[in-house]
Formats: sequence, C-alpha cells, structure tokens
Amino acid sequence: MKSRIVTPISLLCAFATMIESPLSAQEPQNDRLNAREPKLIEFDAPGAGTTSAPICTPYCGTVAYGNNSQGEIVGFYVDANVVPHGFIRKVDGKIIPFDAPGAGLGLGLDQGTYAFSVNDLGAIAGESQDPNYVYHGFVRHSDGHFSTFDAPGAGTEANQGTFTWDINLAGASAGVYIDWNNVYHGYVRSSNAVIESFDPPNSTYTYVCQETCLNAEGVVIGFFADLENVYHGFIREPGGRMTVFDAPDAGTGLYQGTYAASITIDGAITGYVLDANYVAHSFIRTHDGRYTTFDVPGGGQGQDQGTAAFSINFFGAVTGVSIDANYIEHGFSRSARGAISIFDASSAGTGSGQGTRPSTINLQGQVTGYYIDANNLTHGFLWQP
Repeated sequence: MKSRIVTPISLLCAFATMIESPLSAQEPQNDRLNAREPKLIEFDAPGAGTTSAPICTPYCGTVAYGNNSQGEIVGFYVDANVVPHGFIRKVDGKIIPFDAPGAGLGLGLDQGTYAFSVNDLGAIAGESQDPNYVYHGFVRHSDGHFSTFDAPGAGTEANQGTFTWDINLAGASAGVYIDWNNVYHGYVRSSNAVIESFDPPNSTYTYVCQETCLNAEGVVIGFFADLENVYHGFIREPGGRMTVFDAPDAGTGLYQGTYAASITIDGAITGYVLDANYVAHSFIRTHDGRYTTFDVPGGGQGQDQGTAAFSINFFGAVTGVSIDANYIEHGFSRSARGAISIFDASSAGTGSGQGTRPSTINLQGQVTGYYIDANNLTHGFLWQP
C-alpha cells in the first residue's frame, strides 16, 4: 500500500499509535448579522466511488480541500476503480473533473490527480502521482491548460517528488518536495516558474501547510521539526528572510509544538499547538507577534483531542476541527469577535476518526471541507453561515 502525505490533523492523530482585525467591522458573517440560518450542503463528485477500499482509506470518495472568494471549491475524488481525479465545483453546483498530464490512471492503484487550492481567478494548485508512484506539482490555469513541474532536488523514487498545495492571486504556488533521502523541504514557485527551495535553521522536516499558506504578498508559512523532533512555526518572506515562532502553551516534547496552518494578506496566522499532554489548542497570531488562543466547547482534553484551527480569512474568521473525547471530529467557525459556531454534516459518522473536517474559509465566511461517514467513505461539504 502506498503512503500518502498527511495533513496537519492526520499528523496530530498519528501521534497516539482575537486578533483585532483592522477590517473586522465589515466581516460578512459577523456573529450572525445575516438573518438566514446556517446551512450545510453535502456533495459528491459524479463518478466518485460509493464504497471504501483499504488502499484509499480514509480518502475514498470525495475530498473537498479549498474554496475561493467566488465560491468555487476544489479537491479530488476517488472513483470506483480507485483512480483519483481532481475537480472544481462551480458556484451553481456543477462539478468539473480533470486529470493532470502524466497522472497514473491504473485500476486499483490509487495514483492520479489531487487538487488542493484555488485562487480568485480560478487557477488551481495540486499534484499528480505518475505510474511509478512519483509525485509532480501542477498549476491548472483558468482556461484549463496545465503547467507541470518538479522542484530541483526532488526524489524520483516511489512516494517521493513534488507536492503543490497553495496558490495566490498572482499565480505563485508553494508546497514541499521529498528528496532522495526522504527528507521534506519547502519551496515556492513564482508565476514565471522560478522555484526557490528553503528550510528553516536546524530543520529536519519542513512542511509548508496546505491550502491557504501562501498569501498575496508571497509570504509562505508552515512548520518544521527541529533536531529534537519538536515542532515550530515559520514565516518565510519573499527574498528568503525567515522568522521562527512558538505559540503560547506549545509543548516541548517529542512531536509537540506549534503548527501554523493559514495566513492572510496582512500577515495574521492561525494554527494550533500540541501541549505537554498532546492536547491541541488553537491560536491566532497578528503580524506583529501578538497572540489570541482559544478552545472550542466540546473539544476533548485527552491525547490527540482538542481544537485545531486550519484556515483564517481576511476578516479574521477562522475554521477548523474540534476532536471530542470519543475522537469524533466536528467543524467550527469562529468569527473575528470570538463567536463560535459548531457544525456537523448530517451524514457524518460517529465513530472514532469519523466526523466533519473543515479545510478553508473564504471572504464570505463559507467553509468547505469533507466528512467521513459511518462506512469510512468521504464526502465534500459546503457550510454557509
């Protein structure tokens, strides 16, 4: 069975085996200023498989990862032949599938195309896995043509290669690559195809976070493991200047620390920490280094439980996941003023590791992500405040 790159929350679960925004007064979802009730729409890509298979679990079915300010959603789905395909879901609900050039399409192999991020012009960032299980980055432009690429130094053995997770309005993209020694490094690719790789000082594992971790100014964020396998957040500015930070209550033991997860155009960052007991707590960091920390009601206080923030929008609204005492995931949205809404897809499973997992929040406060049902099949959702 092939390995798959983990998201930060997958990494969190593996360990067990506010900001005063200058624009917050205009925030679209401000503490239910809208009269309508929140609504959660569940969806599946046409052609998505209807049963879970060991080779693709927990990502069998439809996985939504990113949305833009226009309301478009991107992700990937795994079909009945266990072939992943990228998709973009338009505002009217129409879903358009696509495959990147060179993507493996062999039956039952779980190779293929994975989309993660979409900018407001409709350009999509993602990666494909070829017939030899090597990953390659791509940008799918709004007219449907692809630019494919490999970061210098990326390995060419199975499960190595280039992973592309973020794209900004200028068309720059960012992600990680795995080298010949299976070491992770960060990179940023300009709109004119210049690739710069980077690692924070003393990093043994550099991870550019997914979906909203490259802002319009070209600032890239993520997290890295030091020589003691403690995690720290990083901010990499254009030109290469690097800032390392640790959020309040971050643990200093093995795999504990700070996990940065999203950045806005004005430099506000959200993410979470794992404390000394491996419980997750969320934070918001302003551009000048001030912190707001928070936990969502109902989040468990045991190992690999708690509150993990994944995305922040321009107005300071945050989305993420709350993991309860039974290891069930629940979605949340937190306004810039601190009001918290908790939501679950109606068809989400209630077993350990199942539930509702948000990914990104757009300018309108709309949240997209995926949920895992009782049969361990994955489906996309859109939550509208």
